[in-house]
Amino acid sequence: MSRSREPKPEWLKVRFPAGKKYARIDRYHREQGLNSVCRSAACPNQGECWSKGTATFMILGNSCSRQCRFCNVSSEILLPPDPDEPTKVATAIAELELQHAVITSVTRDDLTDGGASQFVALVREIRRQAKDCRIELLIPDLQGNWEALQQINDVQPDILGHNIETVPRLYPAVRPGADYHRSLQLLAEVHLQNLDILTKSGLMLGLGETQEEILQVMRDLRDHGCQLLTLGQYLAPSQNHYPVVRYVRPEEFAELAEEGRQLGFMHVEAGPLVRSSYHAEEQFGASQKGSL
Repeated sequence: MSRSREPKPEWLKVRFPAGKKYARIDRYHREQGLNSVCRSAACPNQGECWSKGTATFMILGNSCSRQCRFCNVSSEILLPPDPDEPTKVATAIAELELQHAVITSVTRDDLTDGGASQFVALVREIRRQAKDCRIELLIPDLQGNWEALQQINDVQPDILGHNIETVPRLYPAVRPGADYHRSLQLLAEVHLQNLDILTKSGLMLGLGETQEEILQVMRDLRDHGCQLLTLGQYLAPSQNHYPVVRYVRPEEFAELAEEGRQLGFMHVEAGPLVRSSYHAEEQFGASQKGSL
């Protein structure tokens, strides 16, 4: 498959990171040795989010056990989980006075529970240090370990997300270590275990999927109880990653957002620069208004 020859369109240009809040979060990450998906995954919204004083923390190290072709996270040395990490991240959340904390992780298939116990410890520590902070977790598929998922559900995060990423036809090329149906099952399992937790997923567009394939994934997500959805443009981190096949226009995202609302999602955040944690606090607020 050939890389898109189109120049990057105007709507994908982002402003240079700046401001006191950006500098504070940047300095805090460096001084405390914390990982953020903002930096590790080369997120285009790092400047906007950090300048607003928000960040997505990444736990369980900075190396992933899988080698997805769209991802910029390293797949080199896998270190044991840091027992001090939950305390360090929770302290950062408290000191930065975050009202809505988003925590994700690398995939750790080498761990028996997929890293679930680290999520659990972190949620408990956030509740202790920043009891008024809303908690959103973005977790890997845990290789279908629903007992591990139950441990996470038992500490009751406000939102539990797991990204479907792309359409099933593209999984072998884009996410060879993942399983489309297992990811859908995880989202359904969340509500079988705890109906009070909001579920969320996200798709990257521009990888070569068709419109009907996108709509079918959206239907599949709703059929498995997913309530919040993000849709964003895929941007290849380097020439060695999976190529961008096309740039999806903003009006197409708007149409898909409307389709999602018609399907019954509580909220759909869709746009070229949207990522799973983009405007996360606003997404939660919109879902609450929709449930009144």
